[in-house]
Amino acid sequence: MSPSKVFLKLKALSKSFNGRKIIDCLDLEVYAGEVFCILGPSGCGKTTLLRMIAGLELPDEGSIEIAGKIVVENSKTQIAPQDRKIGFVFQDLALWPHMTVAGNLEFVLAARGVKRRSKAACVSHMLNLVKLSGFEDQLPETLSGGEQQRLAIARTLIGSPSLVLLDEPLSSLDSQLRGQLRQEVLQWIKELGVTAVWITHDQNEALAVADRIAIMSKGRLILVGAPDEFRKGIRDDSGPPILLDVS
Repeated sequence: MSPSKVFLKLKALSKSFNGRKIIDCLDLEVYAGEVFCILGPSGCGKTTLLRMIAGLELPDEGSIEIAGKIVVENSKTQIAPQDRKIGFVFQDLALWPHMTVAGNLEFVLAARGVKRRSKAACVSHMLNLVKLSGFEDQLPETLSGGEQQRLAIARTLIGSPSLVLLDEPLSSLDSQLRGQLRQEVLQWIKELGVTAVWITHDQNEALAVADRIAIMSKGRLILVGAPDEFRKGIRDDSGPPILLDVS
């Protein structure tokens, strides 16, 4: 990771729904190759923020810049979502239930215009990476929760995104499986050299995967720092440490 190279830049980003401000003049810089975690409770605006980066929602104000290019500015799209080279792991996974494991991956490659011969090799490589070799012909509903999670991540990564957005990607798993899988996901992201924004309400998860962490509250990022800083307990103006005794 090169801290001098900003890959994702959000400037004065705001978004309201039904008169309620969800994102409030938010600024953020994420470095190339970084895993950046946004930590906060449900309802603080984390998912809305990811959806705006992906182009699934438009901001009311502000701009989003990816790889040096403005993709949206003041509610006007400059670069279409499909042209942003973004992969999105949804909280509910959003797997295509009528497609096999291999079919879920092949569909992404077909949309990118990958030739049939190359598709087979790409699918084989990705399934091997996420430890799903041998599951090619199974439907998602026949997989365990952890296997479905692996498939959702494989489907995201096989599209060769330069930016991966992960919305509470492991929240549906039990604690033991969650701990195992988060290390594997982190390894895959690092091996592929992509930049990632990972949102979670679990401080241990954030500490385990992040190069940097931001605390989000009421649509704003109130603190940003490295995991070691948070382990020591960072204080804000309101009083006690936000993170304590998490090793």
